[in-house]
Amino acid sequence: MNDQQNPYDPYYPQPQIIGYDAYGQPVYQQPPQQPGQQHDDPYGGQQQSQPQQAYGYDPYAQQQPVQPVQQTQYDPYGQQGYAYPSYDTGAGQQQWAAQAEPAPVQATQAMPTTQAMPTAQAAPAGVPGQRPASERTAPVRQDENEDDREYRTEQFSFIEEPDEDSEDVIDWLKFTESRSERREEARRRGRNRVVALVVVLVLAAAGGVGYLWSAGMLPGTSAPEQKQGTATGPQKRDTIVVHLHDTRGGGTSTALLVDNTTTKQGTTILLPNSLAVADGEGSATTLGKSVEDDGSGGTREAIGNLLGTKITGTWRLDTPFLENLVELVSSIEVDTDTAVPDRKKGAPPLVEKGEKQTLNGRAAVAYATYRAPGEAETKQLQRFGQVMNGVLRKISDDPKAATVTVESLVQILDPSLPEKDLGASLAKLAEHAKIGAYKTALLPVEQDGTLTEGASDSVVKDILGGKVSAPEAGDVPRVSVRDGSGKDATEAARVVLTNGGYAFIGGAEADTQEKSQVIYGDDAQKATAAEVAKTLGLPAGSVQKGKPSGTASVTVVLGRDYKVPGAR
Repeated sequence: MNDQQNPYDPYYPQPQIIGYDAYGQPVYQQPPQQPGQQHDDPYGGQQQSQPQQAYGYDPYAQQQPVQPVQQTQYDPYGQQGYAYPSYDTGAGQQQWAAQAEPAPVQATQAMPTTQAMPTAQAAPAGVPGQRPASERTAPVRQDENEDDREYRTEQFSFIEEPDEDSEDVIDWLKFTESRSERREEARRRGRNRVVALVVVLVLAAAGGVGYLWSAGMLPGTSAPEQKQGTATGPQKRDTIVVHLHDTRGGGTSTALLVDNTTTKQGTTILLPNSLAVADGEGSATTLGKSVEDDGSGGTREAIGNLLGTKITGTWRLDTPFLENLVELVSSIEVDTDTAVPDRKKGAPPLVEKGEKQTLNGRAAVAYATYRAPGEAETKQLQRFGQVMNGVLRKISDDPKAATVTVESLVQILDPSLPEKDLGASLAKLAEHAKIGAYKTALLPVEQDGTLTEGASDSVVKDILGGKVSAPEAGDVPRVSVRDGSGKDATEAARVVLTNGGYAFIGGAEADTQEKSQVIYGDDAQKATAAEVAKTLGLPAGSVQKGKPSGTASVTVVLGRDYKVPGAR
């Protein structure tokens, strides 16, 4: 929009800009006013003309400065302006108002907001003294009673200009913060690594000390005792008795399978059939006869009383079941001490002599029951022990798997040792046999069936943990008899002792002697020994401290002074 006073004359002289008002609009030097056109100028010298309105207000003159028209004719080609007629009914004079660039005016009347107002075109670029439209501020309407010098907050515009320095500061703060976080995270990871390393070193040290302690390599530990599998103090043992019945050749072979859970040692103790034991009535008998006459229960009790140990169960293993057991474990390996011939004439031997001989089920049964003519019983027992050791090395050390093997035999077991318990016992023994912590021992006995001297120390005490001290409360005192009277008085003494409430655990022959002896080993058994002497009718002087036979609490050695009851 051209700001000329006379928009219809392009040669009209341009007014001079003398300044800018409070709203950023240029203030022009006005030409002299004509009489009758002077109005109040609220903008400091900027003159505006308002036409006379006879019928109210001009709807086309809202907030638009009206310039007086110098000419009566209408120039349709006036520069960027429009002329609107204004009628003055009083004077009858028609005037044209040119719509120019809007300028701030003080509104005298409220205009209807529904009427459309013609829009003034922007001033062309390059007009001297004219600010660009983007830098101009829209006029602010003021009420008629408001002071011109009072400014309102909406008249000002605050623009936050970006500062490159502030962006640099923010970037620097972010960089330093991220670098600090990285350093803190690195320190945290370093601390975690140090803690983990310390924990690993402590665990490794503890494991090393534990290994050295278990191996007996620490100072102050008793390595020899630990390596030999012995231990001081009470030990826990699990003992079962196994009877091998030869269904073809007859006879039985008996052994004790001992699992020492304290020393982690397994042992097979071979018991000769000539071992003297007491039957259910207290009479002296041999182990072989006890198995046939008293069965598994009576024999188990007789062996326990003789050796002073607790036997948890009995496993009766007939030779057909032994053959099946060896087949189930896929044969065994044994160092045989002799060749076993086949029953068929002209057939090769069932078992060859030599080391690491592989035996199937039939060969294992033949070797376990073989006894050459004129051989001692102990030879056959040792072969039976070898076969049992070979089976334990091949059977599984898992209780469940061992139980399945036992169940596969489909044999009728003794009620004292069901399949589950037998499988668990065999698995424990197999665990020892696989690592070489297993041995076989023979219980030494005399020709008369009594235990030899020293047997109670090497086998009964060390392996079985048999007691030769005072029995526990409620236990029946065990008494053994050796006849040195020359009168064959063992049976008479047995009857007297059994009627007196004592447990007769065996009798044997002894060298003839004049005076009888009642021997006790523990001071707590001194009173028991005195009672035994009184029961047998022996003098009190015959009671003396010594070493009883086997696991007996008291051993009676009959002399010539013993009077057999009922004898003349």
